[in-house]
Amino acid sequence: MNSTDRNGIALGADFLRHETATAASDTEGYMEHDAAVYRTLLESTRAIPWKIDWATMEFAYIGPQIETLLGWAPSSWKTVQDWAARMHPEDRDKVVNFCVAQSQAGTDHEADYRALTSAGEYVWLRDVVHVVRNEAGEVHALVGFMFDISERKKTEERLAALQRELEALSFKDGLTGVGNRREFDAVLQREWSAAQRHGAPLSLAMVDIDFFKSYNDYYGHVQGDACLKRVAGVLNDAVRPGDFVGRFGGEEFVLILPNTGAEAARQVVERCRSQLCAEELAHERSPFRQTVTASFGVGTVIPAQSDDPVAFVNLVDTQLYLAKDNGRDCIAAVNRTA
Repeated sequence: MNSTDRNGIALGADFLRHETATAASDTEGYMEHDAAVYRTLLESTRAIPWKIDWATMEFAYIGPQIETLLGWAPSSWKTVQDWAARMHPEDRDKVVNFCVAQSQAGTDHEADYRALTSAGEYVWLRDVVHVVRNEAGEVHALVGFMFDISERKKTEERLAALQRELEALSFKDGLTGVGNRREFDAVLQREWSAAQRHGAPLSLAMVDIDFFKSYNDYYGHVQGDACLKRVAGVLNDAVRPGDFVGRFGGEEFVLILPNTGAEAARQVVERCRSQLCAEELAHERSPFRQTVTASFGVGTVIPAQSDDPVAFVNLVDTQLYLAKDNGRDCIAAVNRTA
């Protein structure tokens, strides 16, 4: 190889080294520029980025937005203990245990919780967490975003309250305010199952206003509705806490008396009957002192596994018609526990 060739190779090598160095410098510059842009984008959003080193459980980074939201300076977020300590006590154990378990398993996850502000108030946050692994597949770091979901939670709470209100309304008779047939079915099933489990007595009473058709014909349906409301109120006042009062349909009402034997059930029903009489609601077409009265059918049972609640309702309904056949304004009862 002559000197010219050697000089050419040397120049070429110098050129490659220069170009390589320049490219590396440009790449590093671009990376620094991209990182700066990326950080600017992150810090301009309402989402709060953060990173935790898994080995030390220390915050490697948390966005400055955290101070605007919670009042705590980024420098005060040193370890996961700071994160846990600023969580609502009712949320802390559940959320921390969940996040630790998911992170140990290497599973990305989300968690909602209430975070304490420096002013002593609480803000609903959602943490969206990504688990970063090293080349060996071990957990290396956690990176994620905190989102302020307070308004969303308020909306959810309002919707939940409306849902509860709608459910309550769906279980109430629109006219009288006592339970409707749907609630009666639900309560009967619940109390029937409880009585079966505990071997406890359950009593049921069917109530029918005497000569109500004549009442409507004479006073009109508006006054008839007012009468139904008054009767429902009397029944509600006469029963005990825990007893159920519902409108079965038309002028018929129903009482469910949990954990109540035959004698105690008769006492409750007699109190209902006598208090209704004491109201002295005018009923010109009634042969009983021209006041509103009612007939009562009562049944008591300790439900066996083979017993049917519908058959029991029919049995009590039969007692109601027996009370009407016996002259109305009275009680007919059957005891299936004896």
